[in-house]
Amino acid sequence: MALKTKVKINRITNLTDARYCSGMYVDILGFSFEEGTPNYISPTQFQEITGWLAGIDFAAEFTDSDAYTIEKRLADYPGISWIESTNLDALIQLKSLGKGLIYRLDYQAIESFLPQLAFLNDHQITLHLTSIDKLLSIDNKDFILELSNKINLLLGYGITPENASSLATIPGLVGFALDGGDEIKPGLRDFDQLGSILENLELVD
Repeated sequence: MALKTKVKINRITNLTDARYCSGMYVDILGFSFEEGTPNYISPTQFQEITGWLAGIDFAAEFTDSDAYTIEKRLADYPGISWIESTNLDALIQLKSLGKGLIYRLDYQAIESFLPQLAFLNDHQITLHLTSIDKLLSIDNKDFILELSNKINLLLGYGITPENASSLATIPGLVGFALDGGDEIKPGLRDFDQLGSILENLELVD
């Protein structure tokens, strides 16, 4: 079984999410390694979660940390394949580590960033486009189609069970970045929205 497009799940905080997503053939699980953030995962928690998993990539998620802090922090988290951050300068400085690089940017800031799009390609950086507004308008879709033909793009908003399958066919789109969630209690989690999206992305044999 496989999915119609690459999928990254952001801010994994529990084994229930991780095992479910792994079983649904998600490609990348993201974890926040930035202390003080609501979804921070300690090295011990990370090892407890990832020790149960195989055949899936792990992404380290940061916001404002500089390159030195990120590299130092990664030493405590083995098996990281991707680094995601809102700090573009830090990502560029970390290129020598040989990890996949993801630059997270809100849709509201994309217009001012357009002159730098070629810069992302030059440094082999994927753009993870997010938005406070979770809706995806017709204009957004046209713009995303335009972006996906210019850069490696992960779409991180506006994805629903109803439109997931059609959005996955956007030419050039690398894939989706979806949010993980919190357990109701240990081992119990409502996968209603996320589960429906992933089920609609399943390829039928």
